[in-house]
Amino acid sequence: MKRIVDYRKLFNADSETSLAELKTTYRKLVKEWHPDKFQDGDELKEEAEIKSKVIIDAYHFLVSIAPETRDLIADQHAATVGSSMITDFNFKGLMLKVTFFDGSVYEYFGVKHNVYTKFKNSATPERFARRHIFQSHIYRNVSKAVEEVVS
Repeated sequence: MKRIVDYRKLFNADSETSLAELKTTYRKLVKEWHPDKFQDGDELKEEAEIKSKVIIDAYHFLVSIAPETRDLIADQHAATVGSSMITDFNFKGLMLKVTFFDGSVYEYFGVKHNVYTKFKNSATPERFARRHIFQSHIYRNVSKAVEEVVS
């Protein structure tokens, strides 16, 4: 969650900021902090190199959790969490990363430790996650399911 808060603060955005607004802010920030704008030896050049990497990472992250992006992948997410089994999961901080049998990987943000513990100890983790995690937390698709090509 800290990552979301920091990136939204950098972009002066909230949870309902549109993709167009994010893109406009991104372009302004990149223009302001592009390393080529500064001469070699300038103290700000090193800061600009670091800052530009953070801006790029923040933009891609915020786009991946934007409401418009989640609306686009909602059907895929629903199909995956509704029918595919969980093959692996990893919890760090308040982020739960879940890998599904179909190859999809999703990150869920804001998952509290007690919810994770109940999920981990559940006899039916898929069922528990469907009820308490998948629909109630901000998520993003980290990798898409691999589609088989039949020739």
